[in-house]
Amino acid sequence: MNQKINMIILQTVVGTIVACSTFIAVAGEGSSSLPKEPTPYLSDAELPPRTAPILELGGDFLGTGNIDPGFQIATGAVWQPRLWVYGNFRSGIQRNDLGRGNDRVEWANRLDLFGNLQLTGTERLLVGITPLHDDSNFSGKIISPDSEEDTVDELNLNISTLFFEGDLAELFPMWDVNDFTPNDIGFSVGRQNVQFQSGMVMNDTIDTVGISKNNIRIPGFAPLVSARATFLYGWNGIHRDDNNDDDGAELYGMFLQADTFRRTMNLDVVYIDSDRNGDVIVAALDSIQTIGKMSATFRVATSHAIGQETRNASDGQLIFGSLAWVPHYSHDNIYLAGFAAFEEYVSAARDPLVGGALGDTGILFAGRGLGTYPAALGNRTSNAYGVALGRQFFFSNDRRQFILEAGARHDEVGNLNDSYGVGVRVQQAFGWRTIFQVDGFVVDRTDSGNPKTGVRFEVQVKL
Repeated sequence: MNQKINMIILQTVVGTIVACSTFIAVAGEGSSSLPKEPTPYLSDAELPPRTAPILELGGDFLGTGNIDPGFQIATGAVWQPRLWVYGNFRSGIQRNDLGRGNDRVEWANRLDLFGNLQLTGTERLLVGITPLHDDSNFSGKIISPDSEEDTVDELNLNISTLFFEGDLAELFPMWDVNDFTPNDIGFSVGRQNVQFQSGMVMNDTIDTVGISKNNIRIPGFAPLVSARATFLYGWNGIHRDDNNDDDGAELYGMFLQADTFRRTMNLDVVYIDSDRNGDVIVAALDSIQTIGKMSATFRVATSHAIGQETRNASDGQLIFGSLAWVPHYSHDNIYLAGFAAFEEYVSAARDPLVGGALGDTGILFAGRGLGTYPAALGNRTSNAYGVALGRQFFFSNDRRQFILEAGARHDEVGNLNDSYGVGVRVQQAFGWRTIFQVDGFVVDRTDSGNPKTGVRFEVQVKL
């Protein structure tokens, strides 16, 4: 009975998304046409006030006026130091019931705080701390179940981000005074978040060194507008597909990107060398383009164990595709995404807070990065396929948005079988720094008579 009821709910949500699209298109006919009269340019006095970070020294972030002349260093580069401190504070009360009698209620808090020492337009030093959480443990309180009720204190001053990045040609301008040679080579070294293929190949904070060559051109090959090649080496902080740290693992990656007249393509290959959790090669190819008036992404990824297979080094494939478009006479966004995972596809590296590789499918598959609130339909990539259809509505000059999504997932192994879900998200801006957010989901599983449910209330403050 529950399965039939939830199937009716799922069909109702899909119908609602389609009906709303049709209604807005008819009711708002003509409202999306371009204006015939030019829009006057806003003067500085008419522009909204600048929202400054919590600390600015040496110059304003996105400010106006003259730029400080700075000073010249030994290499010939001119530095204009500016220090900006900014961050993001999140606090949420959330409840989820996975349908097995383990109802969980918690209050979790997170603060990501950064200091950015901007030296030039291309060189900077960034340091970041997360004083309210450590890995996947967050300061706050576990309210339910009673057996786990506790106050959680994860206060720390651990450095979560620390890297320097720049451009060799700008750091050593005397190398080519007239800038005639193709020596613009970007580099970055230190602890930083590394994400490729929308996180499906890797999404982790790792101690790395990377070198990139941008604006690669092939003479006589006009379809290639520009290309980029990046080599990356990581030696510490590598979390494997199960989100656990793999001490001693090393990462080698080559990432290629090409822009053509019609699409952007990425080819990424990562090799993980590990004595403890197995060696693996992960590779992916994607294509991002427009089809008519739709934005489309198609991606195929594969993982291959070098030697004996383990939980974090196994053979498997992942196929992903998404379409998104703006309905006529509105500023909303409709999206349709689906995936198919074969065998045991694994990512190269995954941060403890991001879960599995399927978060880009939709809000029903995405992790929250705060507390233990789960991805409603799961985001692991083991012999499964699924789909999500949603619409993102914008109101009040884009200061309020509402997402309504329906999704389904089928698992070939285990006891999960089929799952059908409905998810919602509401976000409302207050002032220039604060966002209030409400999330909720209901998921029906064919292996259980009890649906999974969840609701959460969160406040975000942009510092």
